[in-house]
Amino acid sequence: MFDSRANASALLHSVFGFNAYRPGQEEVVDAVLAGENVLAVMPTGSGKSLCYQLPAIARPGLTLVVSPLIALMRDQVRALTAAGVAAGSLNSSNEPAENSRVMGLLRRRELRLLYVAPERLARPDTVEMLAESDVSMMAIDEAHCVSQWGHDFRPEYLSLGNVARQIGGRLQTLAFTATADTPTRNDIVDKLFAAPPRVFVRSFDRPNLRLAFKPKERSSRQVLAFVRSHEAESGIVYCASRRKVEELAEALKAAGVNALPYHAGLDKAVRDANQDAFQQQDGVVMTATVAFGMGIDKPDVRFVCHADLPANVEAYYQEIGRAGRDGLAADTLTLYSLGDMQLRRLQIEQGEQSDERKRIERQRLGALLALAEAPRCRRQTLLAYFGEASQPCGNCDLCQEGVELFDGTIDAQKAMSAVVRTGERFGMEHLVALLLGERTENILKFNHDRLPTFGVGAGRKAGEWRSIFRQLSATGLIAQDLMEHGRWWVTDEGWRVLKGQATIELRKDMAGGASAKGSRRDRKAAAPSTVVGEADAVLLDALKALRTRLALEQKIPAYVVFSDRTLAELATHRPTSPRAFREIHGVGDAKLERYGAAFLEVVQNHAAKVG
Repeated sequence: MFDSRANASALLHSVFGFNAYRPGQEEVVDAVLAGENVLAVMPTGSGKSLCYQLPAIARPGLTLVVSPLIALMRDQVRALTAAGVAAGSLNSSNEPAENSRVMGLLRRRELRLLYVAPERLARPDTVEMLAESDVSMMAIDEAHCVSQWGHDFRPEYLSLGNVARQIGGRLQTLAFTATADTPTRNDIVDKLFAAPPRVFVRSFDRPNLRLAFKPKERSSRQVLAFVRSHEAESGIVYCASRRKVEELAEALKAAGVNALPYHAGLDKAVRDANQDAFQQQDGVVMTATVAFGMGIDKPDVRFVCHADLPANVEAYYQEIGRAGRDGLAADTLTLYSLGDMQLRRLQIEQGEQSDERKRIERQRLGALLALAEAPRCRRQTLLAYFGEASQPCGNCDLCQEGVELFDGTIDAQKAMSAVVRTGERFGMEHLVALLLGERTENILKFNHDRLPTFGVGAGRKAGEWRSIFRQLSATGLIAQDLMEHGRWWVTDEGWRVLKGQATIELRKDMAGGASAKGSRRDRKAAAPSTVVGEADAVLLDALKALRTRLALEQKIPAYVVFSDRTLAELATHRPTSPRAFREIHGVGDAKLERYGAAFLEVVQNHAAKVG
């Protein structure tokens, strides 16, 4: 089927159904086709997988794809098979008969891409089989897992640098990751490559994602309001605990949302069934712990909500990156509280990592807190962490809803004076009560109603003081001793403000909630590439219904049939012939043959009804 000398652009169209590369793909593909070793740092949704899949079918030989994510292997093999590419995987979740079938294809040199977990390459029988195969290239996905400085270190990745020597011959090596700061990139190069590779670093910006943070008020209601603003759309709600996953799933279901839970404590059959439903059906909302989504290659996730603060800024970036992978507009919301901040700090301090690792984790958490309390454009703050300068984005809550800044020096001095006057021994709620002049049991017990700071903040509400304390914490003016009941203390920088040697600008908190109206209003502007707004809604619904039926019948993810963008273009352009159908984005030769007649029939029936 595949001519090894065929032009890569022709294969891009005939196999994948794309008329052009996405930004950043072509130069990586060219380097791979030229035989270079490559490290590519590309944001989620930018099409990393095509950068090794296209060269794999454009020239002879087997490409070995290493991934820690079994779900990703399964979905990519399904998608490649649907596009007419000979692909398979070897992993522990396969039935023995499937692994035997794939090994037979490998021995007969009938595979173009073979997906394996890194643990599989530690098995001598796997290495022996590969040594006897026509493998010529190894693509390592989630390459940051090799680095102890990365956010997801996996020891089994450390042996991958020796695979080429074990297999024998020259093995071209490619490494791909969506999140890797400079120390992590250097570690990847050192551990996976015998010589420095060609390095490509794409912008970390995902302009189609709307970014928003809100302080927690009634978090379940905030989540429900946000989800309801995305009626009939697929999304993920991340929670910090299994209990909250199940509670939120029940609350959403009670409100009429098609919500399903996912966490490691559920029976495997339940997890698999829920994951399949999310993949195969439209409008399913998954409430989950952060393990869900790793390797889920569903391009039409329209929103991601964090019901609790993520672990750090890189985890946040990776998790919101599971939305809008089709390039169309998607929405994100992160809810957070001081309690979340305390929990994340405690997890770092009580961890078993080295002191240096803990120092890095503190920095990454600090960057996320700065993002949560940012006084200006969130995208600018986020990209600055990755070393990129940018202009205000117009697609975050701070840009769209506006933010009011004020000289917070006096309020900061009042808050820090309360900390100092109480001996740096108390937590935030006690300090807020002191500032408000409330005679609580503890205030009276410790005679704090007699302090000069008692009642000096009565002109503000409790919520405003909590916001001020969060901002002082995020900017490093005060810190918390998590081992001693969460007591606050003033840092050296805080003392400079307290003594009048420095000033601080604070942000007035916007009204809480999901700002669903605002997010809806600007979604189309956020992604000018979308054609959904121009599509015939009735026809689009009919096309989606057909896609869901085919996906369920074939037990494959809905996007493997066709993506949302493909269906939107069908509903907009309404092709009436196979030739016209073939020009639609995402329609390759194999999919035209397999699905073309059924979808053309839906288009033609709709045309007959509307005249």
